[in-house]
Amino acid sequence: MIEEKKHKNYMSWLTLAMLDYVTIIGFEDIFFPFQNQGLSVVISWLFLLATYIIPYEMIVTQLGLTFKENEAGGLASWIRRGTGSDALGYATSWMYWAQTIPYLVDVSNSVIVAISWLILGNNTLSQHMSTFTFGLLTFVIILLFLVFENSYRKALDIMSLIGGIAMFSMSFIFVLLVAWALTHGAHMATPLTWSNLKPSFSLHYFSTTGLLIFAMSGAELAAPYVSRLKHPVRDFPKSMWALVFMTAFMTIFQTLGLAALFDTHNIPKDFKMNGSYYAFQILGREAGMGNTLMYVFAAVQLFFMLAQLAALVDAASRVFASDTASEYMPKWILKKNKSGRPVHSYMLTAGIALFLLLLSGTLPEINDIFNWLLNLNGIVSPYKTSVVFIAFLAIRYQQDKFKSDFVFIKNKKGALAVGWWCFLFTFACATMGFLPQEAQFGTQAWTNQLWMNIFSVLVLFGTGFLLPWLRKLEMKREAAAEVLSD
Repeated sequence: MIEEKKHKNYMSWLTLAMLDYVTIIGFEDIFFPFQNQGLSVVISWLFLLATYIIPYEMIVTQLGLTFKENEAGGLASWIRRGTGSDALGYATSWMYWAQTIPYLVDVSNSVIVAISWLILGNNTLSQHMSTFTFGLLTFVIILLFLVFENSYRKALDIMSLIGGIAMFSMSFIFVLLVAWALTHGAHMATPLTWSNLKPSFSLHYFSTTGLLIFAMSGAELAAPYVSRLKHPVRDFPKSMWALVFMTAFMTIFQTLGLAALFDTHNIPKDFKMNGSYYAFQILGREAGMGNTLMYVFAAVQLFFMLAQLAALVDAASRVFASDTASEYMPKWILKKNKSGRPVHSYMLTAGIALFLLLLSGTLPEINDIFNWLLNLNGIVSPYKTSVVFIAFLAIRYQQDKFKSDFVFIKNKKGALAVGWWCFLFTFACATMGFLPQEAQFGTQAWTNQLWMNIFSVLVLFGTGFLLPWLRKLEMKREAAAEVLSD
């Protein structure tokens, strides 16, 4: 059993669930697959929930409790301990950190969109702001929030709990209002017929599945906080099951709600960026509330996005500056301030974010920037998630060596089969995500976005190879200094 550590401030299992929920799935995450796959995404959600999400959450539970004494490193520590390779531990650290940056930029974009709806009350942001200004404001938000996160230690818990509860409440209200509208004379914009529900197994369909994984993954972010639970063995699985049920509610019922409001054959071009505001605008007017409901959602969305920034910056940076083979990373990256925050990794975060913003600035419209960054997340995030299953496979192949208070599938062959399925499916979806989703195949725009995807992923993951080289130079300087001092 896990010995309880004497912390003055424990984290409740609900706070942990909400912390993870904030980073995993938001109200708007359901809109992206709905635009890509239409009502048939319901079948995709059901399939993933049954064959992917439940195994994924339980795999994270076993990994988290197996390496409970190395909670600071999270996924990187799991890989390092499971494979016995410091190099793989470092590579995982970099991958985990790097894949967070497009999401940080995407969330910061969403902050600007939320503010624009609060001020303008409509979708005319692109008429009042150039793509350059949009990118500049996004970068300023990232910088300010990095400073804010580094200054207030307890901001994470408070913002995550409030933001998670508020957004889940808005999702619940959305479903209730749709049900109310349908019982008071409204009609389904997209009828629930088999022709609409039937998946179209095309190249486009498979290339967009990575966004579904992106929307539903991230449970491993809870790992660094296992030790902050008063009863980890009991409470950590409880948090993971809470995530499963919240995710199921969000994906299925919200998708059906969108089908009631929007015709999948005539979805607005800016649906991914503004669709959530359109939805509450429609429902508010149906209920005789005008735009009031939309303004309420915009305020909640703004706070929710800030909560996501808090959770992502904190958890990802803790993973990056952890116990994962520090010999591969220069000391300046690992340096922490008095509050225990890895401040220099925050600076690196800002630098990579600026690179992505400059690259996205080559696109013609704000909506194009928003969509491209979102689709980039559908590539890098699943690649990171696939590493979770590598860690699981590693410990199950050596299950006599790695004991845990929680075991997912006691039969070894069954556990390995599920682990391999999850890994291969995730890796395939990530690779298919390189194909541009908004541009037409064969056009110049499609080719440009394909190269942007390839170049971005190479930079995000590839620059991690520079750090070991810098560390070697650092060690040579240290050795030379020692010789001179002698």
